[in-house]
Amino acid sequence: MAKYFKPILLFFYSCILLFSSCQEGGEAGDLFGQWRIIDSDTNFISFSGSTALLRDVSKGQVFGNFQHVGDSLFIQCYSIYGKQIDTLLVEDSFGFRPFNNIRAKIVALDSDQLILSKDDQTWSFRKW
Repeated sequence: MAKYFKPILLFFYSCILLFSSCQEGGEAGDLFGQWRIIDSDTNFISFSGSTALLRDVSKGQVFGNFQHVGDSLFIQCYSIYGKQIDTLLVEDSFGFRPFNNIRAKIVALDSDQLILSKDDQTWSFRKW
């Protein structure tokens, strides 16, 4: 039994460390979760930790990193395979431009509503 004590103890400490470091939402704060663009049944954006996922159910999905600073939202999207469809998904399906350096103002954010704006555009989301 003594020879198994250290591995078992190490396992339990690892589990405790792992579970204590996993905070729901992490850096996402109030943005955490999945948001659906109002008037669309196919366009969603999700936030978790510092990762954003932009998904069009019919066209695919694109990952990115995001930062929420004050009333600003910054999203840096990435195309894993360098496909033009990824850029089109973000710029055409969502209207976010440019693909790799999205900056928007957070007009409203609460438990079930997110409104973003940039220049003359406004995007309204509902928590899904």
